[in-house]
Amino acid sequence: MDQIRIRGGRRLSGRIPISGAKNAALALMPAALLTDEPLTLRNLPRLADVDTCSHLLNQLGVSTHVHGARPDDFGRVVTLRAGRITSTTAAYDIVRKMRASVLVMGPLLAREGEAIVSRPGGCAIGNRPIDLHLKALEALGARIELEGGYVRARAPQGLRGARIVFPSVSVGATENALMAAVLAKGTTVIENAAREPEIADLARCLVAMGARISGIGTERLEIEGVGRLHGATFRVMPDRIETGSYACAAAITGGEVELVGAERASLGATLTVLEEGGVVVADTPDGLKVTRADGLRPVTVATAPYPGFPTDMQAQLMALMTLAEGASLITETIFENRFMHVPELVRMGADITVKGRSAMVRGVDRLMGAPVMATDLRASMSLVIAGLAARGETVVRRVYHLDRGYERLEEKLQALGADIERTSEDD
Repeated sequence: MDQIRIRGGRRLSGRIPISGAKNAALALMPAALLTDEPLTLRNLPRLADVDTCSHLLNQLGVSTHVHGARPDDFGRVVTLRAGRITSTTAAYDIVRKMRASVLVMGPLLAREGEAIVSRPGGCAIGNRPIDLHLKALEALGARIELEGGYVRARAPQGLRGARIVFPSVSVGATENALMAAVLAKGTTVIENAAREPEIADLARCLVAMGARISGIGTERLEIEGVGRLHGATFRVMPDRIETGSYACAAAITGGEVELVGAERASLGATLTVLEEGGVVVADTPDGLKVTRADGLRPVTVATAPYPGFPTDMQAQLMALMTLAEGASLITETIFENRFMHVPELVRMGADITVKGRSAMVRGVDRLMGAPVMATDLRASMSLVIAGLAARGETVVRRVYHLDRGYERLEEKLQALGADIERTSEDD
């Protein structure tokens, strides 16, 4: 099993490309199921989760073609074609690896009138039920049965437009409902829709395929169903979480890093909080440049659905605040078990106290390298960020979590001057 070894204390400097957004890609790829014509996605990141999604789509009958990829390229151009759906079942062995697999449910149901998807259960950062997905599909006319650990959704006469009101914001449920509604008969209105930029990216791709959607980027989406969609070519948006993560890495080392391709408009509260903490973010012709004015300042923040501060940035911000001049209060409102990185940061010398869903982070003078264990994707990145600033050597184990969401992380950090390498735990 691989691990990442970091010898900290180096100031990061230079330019790195921001990859296509993982969370956008994992919704855009299932959209290929909605048409028998090719969907070409540009800037598709090279990630374990993207490969898992490709494998699932292949099992359903989707062909994938990678265009002219070179080993040193970041991102890929991939054409997906679902000329004929050969299976409507998303099996447990795939869904257990990646919860986003449930996003094939809406497209399969819309096109084939049936979807059979394994129930994903919980995950390391907390319980993530899919009941809002199912209620939305039921509103569109699907009949739902739960049997043998699987959800079977049927709509043999097709889906029909409906008014869907989500009692709470759900990104995945909004995406599933949106993809199902584009081929439903009549008009669908989704109220209290999630507003994450990745959903707007999906909606824009569907419009490029012939869907009729208004209200993109708002909490009220209106979809006028069409008889069929056609193929399209679409570029995946830059990853706002990767952008925020590398901004934290630059700031914690006192560096100066240009994030090529980064977009300020999608970052929302992430930039606001970072700037409150003493991080300077300036626009450039190619993206954003991140520096640090003086010392880091403490912040008080609670995670929230977009446009609030994202839960996917909570761990990285916490790593940054371990070296702030004062005490920060970070509250996690989205997932009940997303402080598993705290004991590992404490092993590196951080002063963090957790009470319920809040963590008090008292800044220390320095962090010390230590062997640490990654527990989930974003926790993994928080440990890398801490390791970049720590004195001595940090070894991060279970880095397969990182491979799910950060494209060739060590290569990008090496380009900025970090002393970081991937090795085998047996070395």
